[in-house]
Amino acid sequence: MKGVNMRKKKLLVSYFSGIVDVSHGENYSSLLRYFFPELVTNLVIYSLPFLIDSVFIAFLRSTSAYTTLTVTNTILHMLVKMGEGLAVGGLVLIGHYNGLKKFKEAGTVLVDLFWSVVVSAFVVSAILFFGAFWIYSAYRVPAEMIPMGVSFLRLRAIGMFFTFVYFALVGFLRGIKNTRVPMLIFMCGGTVLVLFDYLLIFGNCGFPKMGLNGSAVATLLQYSVMLIIGLCYIFFNNDTKKYGINLLRRVSSWKNVKSIFILAWPVMLDKIAFAGSYIWLGALIAPMGKYVLASYGLIKDMERFALMPAVAFAQIITFLVSNDYGRKDWDGIKTNVKKIVFLASAMVFLVLLVFSIWPEQIAMVFDQKGRFASFSAIVFPILSVLVFFDVLQLILSGAMRGAQQVKTVMWTRFFICFGCFFPLSYTISILPIENSITKFLLLYGSFYVVTGFMSIIYIYRFRGEKWKTPTV
Repeated sequence: MKGVNMRKKKLLVSYFSGIVDVSHGENYSSLLRYFFPELVTNLVIYSLPFLIDSVFIAFLRSTSAYTTLTVTNTILHMLVKMGEGLAVGGLVLIGHYNGLKKFKEAGTVLVDLFWSVVVSAFVVSAILFFGAFWIYSAYRVPAEMIPMGVSFLRLRAIGMFFTFVYFALVGFLRGIKNTRVPMLIFMCGGTVLVLFDYLLIFGNCGFPKMGLNGSAVATLLQYSVMLIIGLCYIFFNNDTKKYGINLLRRVSSWKNVKSIFILAWPVMLDKIAFAGSYIWLGALIAPMGKYVLASYGLIKDMERFALMPAVAFAQIITFLVSNDYGRKDWDGIKTNVKKIVFLASAMVFLVLLVFSIWPEQIAMVFDQKGRFASFSAIVFPILSVLVFFDVLQLILSGAMRGAQQVKTVMWTRFFICFGCFFPLSYTISILPIENSITKFLLLYGSFYVVTGFMSIIYIYRFRGEKWKTPTV
């Protein structure tokens, strides 16, 4: 016991000495200079449009509609992560050829990636469309929500096809070091989403009032527009003509297809394991009733919004570590990690503090009838204390990826999720706990417990020497 306490003391001393270290790593002004553009990008492009979508649905004053939206988004989030992971495989291969200035070969990879994604997207969309009833039944949502969910998910299934195909184009653009165009396209898409949400959900300006289904159609239009803009840029921009892209051509190299999937599967497994945990957790909470399930969706969205600074810092630590890794600046890497953990934790907890001071008022924005706001207001401040573990694992996993420890992150997440979180949370779900607040806290809290385990593994890895040898 004494040895454990000594190790904890040394770890804390090392952490606090790192956050005030001016001899190694970046200074705080530099870290913040990197941070703010990433935060704005994450907020404006990825967070705010979907938050506005949730607010619009909340104004329908239907708990069933809001709960269906949050449940469906949790399911589709995992599939979106799968599509992103598949595109990463093409990105890496395209980037390889682009770096060698073999532009025709890079264009050929895009064609092979495009058709690989089209087939995958068709399969995913077909499963969602024809299996909508069974998906909601397996999720164990209240029976009265299933008809609404089936109609909504089938429309989203069509949109998911365009989402996957768009990711293939983004993979190509990022592979040729063009990050500005995807950002601008996504901003256009976000504008389309918000505009048609307003028009179709409420039936404004002569458009039909579609309610929840209006949100699905708006998302379909969003990614359709983004896909069209992406295709026009690739086909008609002078900078891309040297790649000789012809998407009407069939797959030219099955070796490329194989390479894409080999490169993509570690990223896909990593993302699916983590995103799938939210689906699993929701399925365990669903039998507790519609209002508790709505609270789960609201709390999850509030915490994801609060985590935006940590997500931005996780992207920053990845490229900082990757640069220092090449120079073997081990002290600089560790110091940067400590400083970023400090900054990310402070910012996330500032947002959580604001949410925890006025939890019911914030919840009422999404619960116009006041059906689940009080429940959310009770559990949110308690769960917020545990969010630190998620902040820590986000930063440390980003650092691990920058140190070329991609497989370490992948296997850690996979085994912790499937070997620890799933059995732990299932055991809690079958315990005869009558109090819904206690059961909810234990179930949701178990997720943060396992993210704490992930952090311990990453810390242990960083305190040794093995992380200095790439695993990719």
